[in-house]
Amino acid sequence: MAASPGKLRAFLFTLILVWAGGCETSEHQRVRQFNEDGVYLYRQGDFRGAQESFVYALTLTPGDADIIYNGGQCYDRLGDYTKADEYYQKCLQHSANHADCRHALAILWYRTGRKMDANRMIEDWLAGQPNLAGPYALDSWRLRQEGALPDAQGRLHQALELDAQNVHALAELGILYEMMQRPERAMVLYERVLAKNPNQPEVRDRLTSLRNQNIKRPVPDQ
Repeated sequence: MAASPGKLRAFLFTLILVWAGGCETSEHQRVRQFNEDGVYLYRQGDFRGAQESFVYALTLTPGDADIIYNGGQCYDRLGDYTKADEYYQKCLQHSANHADCRHALAILWYRTGRKMDANRMIEDWLAGQPNLAGPYALDSWRLRQEGALPDAQGRLHQALELDAQNVHALAELGILYEMMQRPERAMVLYERVLAKNPNQPEVRDRLTSLRNQNIKRPVPDQ
Protein backbone atom coordinates (compact mmCIF):
# COMPACT_ATOMS: atom_id res chain seq x y z
CA MET A 1 0.00 0.00 0.00
CA ALA A 2 1.31 3.44 -0.86
CA ALA A 3 2.18 5.73 2.03
CA SER A 4 -0.23 8.60 2.71
CA PRO A 5 1.06 12.12 1.92
CA GLY A 6 1.16 12.93 5.64
CA LYS A 7 3.17 9.82 6.54
CA LEU A 8 5.50 10.38 3.61
CA ARG A 9 6.07 13.97 4.68
CA ALA A 10 6.76 12.87 8.26
CA PHE A 11 9.28 10.33 6.94
CA LEU A 12 10.98 12.98 4.84
CA PHE A 13 11.11 15.32 7.82
CA THR A 14 12.77 12.56 9.82
CA LEU A 15 15.40 12.23 7.11
CA ILE A 16 15.93 15.99 7.22
CA LEU A 17 16.50 15.81 10.95
CA VAL A 18 18.94 12.92 10.60
CA TRP A 19 20.82 14.75 7.84
CA ALA A 20 20.75 17.97 9.82
CA GLY A 21 22.16 16.16 12.82
CA GLY A 22 25.37 15.63 10.88
CA CYS A 23 25.49 18.98 9.11
CA GLU A 24 23.32 21.62 10.76
CA THR A 25 22.62 20.53 14.29
CA SER A 26 21.09 23.69 15.74
CA GLU A 27 17.42 23.65 16.64
CA HIS A 28 17.05 27.05 15.01
CA GLN A 29 18.07 25.67 11.63
CA ARG A 30 15.66 22.75 11.90
CA VAL A 31 12.83 25.13 12.77
CA ARG A 32 13.77 27.28 9.80
CA GLN A 33 13.65 24.24 7.48
CA PHE A 34 10.17 23.24 8.63
CA ASN A 35 8.87 26.80 8.50
CA GLU A 36 10.27 27.43 5.02
CA ASP A 37 8.71 24.18 3.83
CA GLY A 38 5.38 25.29 5.27
CA VAL A 39 5.59 28.71 3.62
CA TYR A 40 6.41 27.09 0.28
CA LEU A 41 3.49 24.66 0.52
CA TYR A 42 1.15 27.46 1.59
CA ARG A 43 2.07 29.50 -1.48
CA GLN A 44 1.38 26.43 -3.62
CA GLY A 45 -2.11 26.13 -2.12
CA ASP A 46 -1.31 22.96 -0.12
CA PHE A 47 -2.71 24.32 3.13
CA ARG A 48 -2.95 20.96 4.88
CA GLY A 49 0.63 20.06 4.01
CA ALA A 50 1.76 23.52 5.11
CA GLN A 51 -0.09 23.14 8.40
CA GLU A 52 1.73 19.85 9.07
CA SER A 53 5.05 21.59 8.47
CA PHE A 54 4.22 24.37 10.92
CA VAL A 55 3.09 21.83 13.53
CA TYR A 56 6.47 20.11 13.26
CA ALA A 57 8.21 23.46 13.67
CA LEU A 58 6.12 24.24 16.75
CA THR A 59 7.17 21.01 18.42
CA LEU A 60 10.67 22.52 18.48
CA THR A 61 9.70 26.12 19.28
CA PRO A 62 6.16 26.20 20.72
CA GLY A 63 6.28 29.91 21.56
CA ASP A 64 7.19 31.25 18.12
CA ALA A 65 4.42 33.75 17.36
CA ASP A 66 5.12 33.90 13.62
CA ILE A 67 4.87 30.13 13.20
CA ILE A 68 1.73 29.98 15.36
CA TYR A 69 0.23 32.65 13.11
CA ASN A 70 1.24 30.69 10.02
CA GLY A 71 -0.54 27.64 11.41
CA GLY A 72 -3.63 29.74 12.05
CA GLN A 73 -3.58 30.92 8.45
CA CYS A 74 -3.63 27.31 7.26
CA TYR A 75 -6.62 26.44 9.43
CA ASP A 76 -8.32 29.63 8.22
CA ARG A 77 -7.81 28.64 4.57
CA LEU A 78 -9.04 25.12 5.31
CA GLY A 79 -12.26 26.52 6.79
CA ASP A 80 -11.54 25.31 10.33
CA TYR A 81 -12.37 28.66 11.92
CA THR A 82 -12.38 27.32 15.48
CA LYS A 83 -8.77 26.17 15.20
CA ALA A 84 -7.80 29.33 13.32
CA ASP A 85 -9.25 31.44 16.13
CA GLU A 86 -7.39 29.34 18.69
CA TYR A 87 -4.07 29.78 16.88
CA TYR A 88 -4.53 33.52 16.33
CA GLN A 89 -5.31 34.14 19.98
CA LYS A 90 -2.35 32.00 21.03
CA CYS A 91 -0.15 34.04 18.70
CA LEU A 92 -1.31 37.26 20.37
CA GLN A 93 -0.57 35.81 23.79
CA HIS A 94 3.08 35.57 22.71
CA SER A 95 3.15 38.77 20.62
CA ALA A 96 0.34 41.19 21.43
CA ASN A 97 1.28 43.61 18.64
CA HIS A 98 1.49 41.01 15.87
CA ALA A 99 -0.19 43.12 13.17
CA ASP A 100 -0.75 40.33 10.65
CA CYS A 101 -2.46 38.26 13.32
CA ARG A 102 -4.63 41.16 14.48
CA HIS A 103 -5.78 41.72 10.91
CA ALA A 104 -6.47 38.04 10.33
CA LEU A 105 -8.41 37.71 13.59
CA ALA A 106 -10.53 40.79 12.86
CA ILE A 107 -11.39 39.45 9.40
CA LEU A 108 -12.21 36.03 10.86
CA TRP A 109 -14.49 37.51 13.49
CA TYR A 110 -16.32 39.65 10.92
CA ARG A 111 -16.75 36.57 8.74
CA THR A 112 -18.12 34.45 11.60
CA GLY A 113 -20.60 36.98 13.00
CA ARG A 114 -18.43 38.39 15.78
CA LYS A 115 -18.26 41.94 14.47
CA MET A 116 -18.67 43.52 17.91
CA ASP A 117 -15.78 41.47 19.30
CA ALA A 118 -13.61 42.51 16.38
CA ASN A 119 -14.45 46.18 16.82
CA ARG A 120 -13.74 46.01 20.53
CA MET A 121 -10.40 44.33 19.90
CA ILE A 122 -9.43 47.02 17.39
CA GLU A 123 -10.50 49.85 19.71
CA ASP A 124 -8.58 48.35 22.64
CA TRP A 125 -5.44 47.90 20.55
CA LEU A 126 -5.63 51.46 19.28
CA ALA A 127 -6.16 52.84 22.79
CA GLY A 128 -3.30 50.77 24.19
CA GLN A 129 -0.77 51.38 21.40
CA PRO A 130 -1.37 54.89 20.02
CA ASN A 131 2.24 55.18 18.81
CA LEU A 132 2.10 52.15 16.51
CA ALA A 133 0.97 52.31 12.88
CA GLY A 134 -0.68 48.89 12.97
CA PRO A 135 -3.76 49.80 15.05
CA TYR A 136 -4.53 52.80 12.81
CA ALA A 137 -4.23 50.65 9.68
CA LEU A 138 -6.55 48.04 11.15
CA ASP A 139 -9.04 50.70 12.24
CA SER A 140 -8.97 52.01 8.66
CA TRP A 141 -9.93 48.51 7.52
CA ARG A 142 -12.83 48.54 10.03
CA LEU A 143 -14.02 51.94 8.83
CA ARG A 144 -13.91 50.75 5.22
CA GLN A 145 -16.19 47.86 6.16
CA GLU A 146 -18.62 50.44 7.54
CA GLY A 147 -18.45 52.54 4.38
CA ALA A 148 -16.85 55.46 6.23
CA LEU A 149 -14.24 56.08 3.54
CA PRO A 150 -13.11 59.62 4.51
CA ASP A 151 -12.54 58.46 8.09
CA ALA A 152 -10.71 55.38 6.82
CA GLN A 153 -8.44 57.58 4.74
CA GLY A 154 -7.77 59.77 7.77
CA ARG A 155 -6.68 56.74 9.78
CA LEU A 156 -4.29 55.77 7.00
CA HIS A 157 -2.66 59.19 7.10
CA GLN A 158 -2.11 58.68 10.83
CA ALA A 159 -0.66 55.21 10.25
CA LEU A 160 1.71 56.36 7.52
CA GLU A 161 2.91 59.31 9.57
CA LEU A 162 4.07 56.77 12.14
CA ASP A 163 5.44 54.26 9.63
CA ALA A 164 5.59 55.20 5.95
CA GLN A 165 6.35 51.59 4.98
CA ASN A 166 3.57 49.87 6.94
CA VAL A 167 2.31 47.16 4.57
CA HIS A 168 -1.24 47.06 5.93
CA ALA A 169 -1.63 50.82 5.61
CA LEU A 170 -0.22 50.79 2.08
CA ALA A 171 -2.51 47.91 1.08
CA GLU A 172 -5.57 49.67 2.54
CA LEU A 173 -4.63 52.87 0.75
CA GLY A 174 -4.39 50.91 -2.49
CA ILE A 175 -7.90 49.55 -1.98
CA LEU A 176 -9.20 53.07 -1.36
CA TYR A 177 -7.50 54.26 -4.56
CA GLU A 178 -9.30 51.47 -6.43
CA MET A 179 -12.61 52.60 -4.96
CA MET A 180 -11.79 56.16 -6.05
CA GLN A 181 -11.21 54.94 -9.63
CA ARG A 182 -7.46 55.48 -9.47
CA PRO A 183 -6.24 51.92 -10.14
CA GLU A 184 -2.83 52.98 -11.45
CA ARG A 185 -1.95 54.39 -8.02
CA ALA A 186 -3.30 51.25 -6.37
CA MET A 187 -1.03 49.14 -8.58
CA VAL A 188 2.07 50.99 -7.39
CA LEU A 189 1.11 50.50 -3.76
CA TYR A 190 0.33 46.81 -4.20
CA GLU A 191 3.74 46.28 -5.81
CA ARG A 192 5.40 48.01 -2.87
CA VAL A 193 3.50 45.85 -0.39
CA LEU A 194 4.41 42.59 -2.13
CA ALA A 195 8.05 43.62 -2.44
CA LYS A 196 8.15 43.98 1.34
CA ASN A 197 5.94 41.01 2.20
CA PRO A 198 4.93 38.55 -0.55
CA ASN A 199 2.63 36.62 1.83
CA GLN A 200 -0.35 38.87 1.11
CA PRO A 201 -2.79 36.80 -0.99
CA GLU A 202 -5.52 39.47 -1.21
CA VAL A 203 -3.00 42.07 -2.37
CA ARG A 204 -1.53 39.64 -4.87
CA ASP A 205 -5.00 38.86 -6.24
CA ARG A 206 -5.83 42.55 -6.53
CA LEU A 207 -2.59 43.29 -8.37
CA THR A 208 -3.18 40.37 -10.74
CA SER A 209 -6.69 41.65 -11.44
CA LEU A 210 -5.38 45.13 -12.28
CA ARG A 211 -2.73 43.71 -14.58
CA ASN A 212 -5.35 41.57 -16.32
CA GLN A 213 -7.28 44.79 -16.96
CA ASN A 214 -4.16 46.22 -18.62
CA ILE A 215 -3.85 48.93 -16.00
CA LYS A 216 -0.53 50.72 -16.47
CA ARG A 217 1.73 52.32 -13.92
CA PRO A 218 1.26 56.10 -13.70
CA VAL A 219 3.51 58.21 -15.91
CA PRO A 220 5.65 60.66 -13.88
CA ASP A 221 4.84 64.32 -14.39
CA GLN A 222 7.07 65.93 -16.98
